Amino acid sequence: MQIQPPVSSHLKLHSNSHNVSRIHYIFISDVRLYIFLIYLKQIIPNTSLENLGTDHFAHMSGHLKRVKRDWVIPPLNLPENDRGPFPKYIVKIKTSKDSNVEINYRITGPGADEPPVGLFTIDRRSGVLQVTQLLDREQRDKYKLWVHAIHAHDGNKAEEPMELIIHIVDMNDNRPEFTPSSFYGQISESARAGDSVMRVMATDRDDPETDHAMIKYRILSQSPEVPSDYIFAINPLSGVISLTGGGLDRETHSEYYLVIHAADMNGEGLSATCTVTITITDSNDNAPQFLIKSASASVPENEAGAEVIRLKVTDEDELGSANTNTKYSIIKGNEGAHFKISTSPDKMEGILSTAKKLDFESTSVFTLLIIVTNEAPFTRPVSTSTATITVTVEDKNEPPMFSPSRIQVALSEDAPIGSSVTYLRAVDPDTARTTKIRYVFYILNADAAGWFNLDQDTGRVSVRSDLDRESHFVRDNMYTVPVLAYDNDTAPATGTGTLIVTLVDVNDNAPVIQQRRVSVCNVDPVPVQLDIVDSDSPENAAPFTVELQGEHSKSWNIKVNASGTTLDQLILPIFNVQWEGGSFIVLSFAVLLLLLILRRRKKHMDHVALLKDPSRDNIFCYDEEGGGEEDRDFDPSLLHRGLNERHEVLCSDVVPVNQTRPSYRHHPQPNEDIGHFLTENLVAADGDSTAPPYDSLLVFDYEGAGSEAESLSSLDSSSDSELDQDFGALQDWGPRFSRLADMYTEGMEDDNDTLPGKTEWV
Repeated sequence: MQIQPPVSSHLKLHSNSHNVSRIHYIFISDVRLYIFLIYLKQIIPNTSLENLGTDHFAHMSGHLKRVKRDWVIPPLNLPENDRGPFPKYIVKIKTSKDSNVEINYRITGPGADEPPVGLFTIDRRSGVLQVTQLLDREQRDKYKLWVHAIHAHDGNKAEEPMELIIHIVDMNDNRPEFTPSSFYGQISESARAGDSVMRVMATDRDDPETDHAMIKYRILSQSPEVPSDYIFAINPLSGVISLTGGGLDRETHSEYYLVIHAADMNGEGLSATCTVTITITDSNDNAPQFLIKSASASVPENEAGAEVIRLKVTDEDELGSANTNTKYSIIKGNEGAHFKISTSPDKMEGILSTAKKLDFESTSVFTLLIIVTNEAPFTRPVSTSTATITVTVEDKNEPPMFSPSRIQVALSEDAPIGSSVTYLRAVDPDTARTTKIRYVFYILNADAAGWFNLDQDTGRVSVRSDLDRESHFVRDNMYTVPVLAYDNDTAPATGTGTLIVTLVDVNDNAPVIQQRRVSVCNVDPVPVQLDIVDSDSPENAAPFTVELQGEHSKSWNIKVNASGTTLDQLILPIFNVQWEGGSFIVLSFAVLLLLLILRRRKKHMDHVALLKDPSRDNIFCYDEEGGGEEDRDFDPSLLHRGLNERHEVLCSDVVPVNQTRPSYRHHPQPNEDIGHFLTENLVAADGDSTAPPYDSLLVFDYEGAGSEAESLSSLDSSSDSELDQDFGALQDWGPRFSRLADMYTEGMEDDNDTLPGKTEWV
């Protein structure tokens, strides 16, 4: 048995035991595996040497493990960065069959006929494997080749292809690298010893299973070296930087700079460095301080929300952070909650202002103690800052105040002119001032009805003119007058009050019947109910006494029923009109304009027929001459406007009943223009309906002959002659008299289209 290539100087083969032992230490470029071709030669007749196989021995192994094969090549280990010369011999490959026949060798795979092509070559005849250039483990750490044995004469394979694995053995040819080359970290200034800051990391491209990539770290330098030159430490294996002790102060040193060293081979090999910037972050370890510890300020009284003073502060902590954002409290002198303090938008000022109106007469000076702190809690015990503020209240002219603000009095509506109503009283709260109070109505027409006078100096309110509880100025029996009280200060102040006069009713209004026109049938007539109203209060109204005046009581009865209603006292003209099934009586109130009924008489007519109307089946009453269709849309109430202004019907022969007498002023007011006094009494006299001659409505029941007013028509209705009148002129009176003209135009003789020829009075 023999070994190829010979390494007998390193190993010894024991032929009896077949063991291999080490003669001395073997070190060939860190190759840890050794390849031997071992041949076993037995002296046996008729036999020859036979290649029995290849054995793979692990480094320092004491026993041989044999695998029987035709040819086996164990993995090869080649060092990287071997600089040649090239091509460089690696190993010789030989098959047992090349003793009988000629064998050619070739290799395939990456590094042979695949990229990188030609890195490895093999001699076709000898089987010597060579490397042609420098190897780099960091580019490729293993190559897998296939070795082929081929018959030279026919190209057929002599053996099955054999796998050959080549390992590239690492060399320490790469130094550690920091990525990135600069690191940044931060730590609070209130951090304690042992707190981690950050971690740095370097990498090595060498084999991580070897010491070539085993990196250790250390700090080369620290700047600044305060409070000590070793305030930071680094873990040599992990690269974690931590704090070795306290004492950081951002306000003194806000940044530290470290230089970190990293070396492989456990710190003894190749090395690299990087810089580390550590920022010290702020913590609230400083209390804000008032720039002014004591100050005085003044503020006008009666102004809520008025700014008193601004208090500036300073803080050594980081500006704009919660550690410098301030908040303020009034800890003394604000027991009445008269003041409040807020923070300015930049959080570096305290704004003191009034929370409510101050009263100079109550308290003129306030002494406030104010403390300032931060929004963030303090990280260590600190001394807070306080300021003392003296606030002086400035006196301001305050308006007089009515007490009570609503002055209520009761007064009869027939109170005589000049009588006293009440005295207004207002008090000036400015006790330190000497002022005089005057009184006026709130605005020029505050006394809308003009019923009262007000003495500016004494505040006496008196009756100026007749009162009327039923006036539209009165609401719920109350008449309201706003009043003012002002002082005579250089800048007068005005207070307001309200005078409420409750008018007590007197019986100064006559009852009024609401219905102005009623209709009743003369066949089985039903009593008509008339409603009576009285503008006076209930105690001066019902029960009512009603009666018919004059000779109307002969034909009509009137009485008050249980509900307090009555038949009105009326002059009742009755038209007896024939109707199928009976007659219909129309009762009409006397109106301002009399109805002019023109008729065309027929000889010896005892009964007359109704005028046919295309759209109505009742009596059509024309309120003015002419008639026609236009008259149907006319509002007769317009003719009664003057009459309807009064609430009762007047008769010419009766003195008006319960009419309100106008008020006459007997004496002018002081300093009043005499012309205004005379004009006012003249107007009152013109409206006096009770003064004779009685200005009442004269009701004419009949226009014909014998009437006191004689005839109101140019047509003599009393004439018996049909030729007494010339009706041709009616054609010239316009379309409104066309109907009348048609009736009296010569040649129209229709018994059914005539007006009544006789008015029957009952």
